[in-house]
Amino acid sequence: MVVNRITDLFFTIGIVTIFYLFQTVEFSTLLGLVNFLQSATILFFNYDLPALSVATLLLFLGAMGKSAQIGFHT
Repeated sequence: MVVNRITDLFFTIGIVTIFYLFQTVEFSTLLGLVNFLQSATILFFNYDLPALSVATLLLFLGAMGKSAQIGFHT
């Protein structure tokens, strides 16, 4: 149950990051705008990281935990 809550947090932060970057969560709009934010960065623990990579990683970790993949299974 704890693992499920941790991955819920990753998934939620990933969705919030997508909303922060694009101001929407509609797939049709996201796919149209993704080319404009290729060089966008996010400051994360004093590191300037690619914003789309961070959002993708957070969504991936959330989905991986929901399906009980290796590393998140108990």
